[in-house]
Amino acid sequence: MFDADDGRAAVRLAREIVEAKAASKRLPCKSRGGLPEVFYQKMGVFVTLNTYPELELRGCIGIPEPVMPLYDALAEAAGCAANDPRFLPLRAEEMDHIVVEVTILTKPELVDVKKPEDYIKRIAIGRDGLIAWKGGRSGLLLPQVPVEWGWDELVFLEQTCIKAGLPRDAWTSKGFSLYAFSGEVFAEESPRGGVIQKNLCQG
Repeated sequence: MFDADDGRAAVRLAREIVEAKAASKRLPCKSRGGLPEVFYQKMGVFVTLNTYPELELRGCIGIPEPVMPLYDALAEAAGCAANDPRFLPLRAEEMDHIVVEVTILTKPELVDVKKPEDYIKRIAIGRDGLIAWKGGRSGLLLPQVPVEWGWDELVFLEQTCIKAGLPRDAWTSKGFSLYAFSGEVFAEESPRGGVIQKNLCQG
């Protein structure tokens, strides 16, 4: 879906937007000819900001569904990540110690099972991101999260329920729905440094 050059362009654009937002400057405007054509296709995307070198979360916001062109979704997600309500607004002076990560998402698909226990068999760590939904509440965890935390399939499912504000065992209850998606992850190795594609596969 995305090649290395596209990934580098996405991360660099996200950084430009985050830095502009942190400095209260006008957001960068790219002409259609200034970016690869894939940026004008509808895609979901998340932008994650981590401190460097601690790699502690500083902001993470995204657009899960492919409802707008990637460029617009990336601009929205990056701008919002700089003001993630879980944290104080990002300041311009912090940007020398922030690394930017962009996750390009496939369209979330319903995980259809006959009984709740089958969810565990359908989840693949390193491949799937999850969205838990029940009663108007939803929560999303990206594919890299269980890899980074060393979770197995059960813990991943439980933590996604908790992210939705649901009991950890909500996946066993009536009215629960689970959606899965995959993602390609591109991240700075250091602030404004080289961009790598993360390999989430285990083993």
